[in-house]
Amino acid sequence: MKKIWNKTNLISILITIPIILIIGYISINYFGDYGWTIFLFIPILLGFLPPFISGRKIKMERNDAYNLSFMAFIIASLSLLFFAIEGLICIIMASPILLFGGWIGSYLGYKSSRSKFLNQTNTTIILLALSLGFMSFDYINEPINLISVKTKVIVNAPINEVWENVITFDKIDEPKEWIFKTGIAYPTNATIKGTGVGAVRYCNFSTGSFVEPITTWNKPNLLQFSVQEQPIPMNEFNPFWEVHPPHLDGYFKSYKGQFKLISISENITELEGTTWYKVDINPEFYWRFWSDLIIHKIHKRVLIHIKQASEN
Repeated sequence: MKKIWNKTNLISILITIPIILIIGYISINYFGDYGWTIFLFIPILLGFLPPFISGRKIKMERNDAYNLSFMAFIIASLSLLFFAIEGLICIIMASPILLFGGWIGSYLGYKSSRSKFLNQTNTTIILLALSLGFMSFDYINEPINLISVKTKVIVNAPINEVWENVITFDKIDEPKEWIFKTGIAYPTNATIKGTGVGAVRYCNFSTGSFVEPITTWNKPNLLQFSVQEQPIPMNEFNPFWEVHPPHLDGYFKSYKGQFKLISISENITELEGTTWYKVDINPEFYWRFWSDLIIHKIHKRVLIHIKQASEN
């Protein structure tokens, strides 16, 4: 800690934080993107700049560079919370990929700090070019394909009874799963207006309601619906202020869903729930891990409730 807390290192962090906040603000608020700029370029830059700046002034070992970059990450995270830019849960969810990028940046900053080519002017030009390149790529890199998530349960009840509990179901008990304790939305009950194709199903969540016009009513085997409206995916937690970051509005979007019922025997039914969605946050492979996990948990909560209601 003695090597981190000195005037040179403090100045390098104070120079870095405003730079990454400005780049992040432009990427989100002007380009409308949570993508490679936010989750790759900025973490690399956050790791790179402090050891690069300090290393040109003072002698620095590789571990000193890693420690300095990690301290910059902590201060940047606290800044996001204090200035009501982001919530704690999303920072925690993003931390693995942010820290990985920061580690890469820290190593590059350490190696580059003594470079004769990377003077202040050249470094500024390179960083500006990379910033524009990443933000431009994010701007044109829109999600194309729908992602499907399927979850199945076996219900020890006749298919017609299961169907009735699929159409509507009563209030589900408060969740015990840890993931729903973080503010992530969870289903509470479902109602419907009308019957058959054209009826409107309301799947109510802790943050609002999914409005689901019925597109296929094949009783008792298949119920399909589109998603006309949907609530925010979570209530963000911030220890300082109430926050509503832009990624809560439209960056995760459900397009359609279905319940498929197969009669295994007279009193055994296979029940499968499917959701088709897009996640407009990159890298998709990383955020899809989280979204698939959450959707499976939501499916399980609904399907287990239907199973229990049908069997009882």
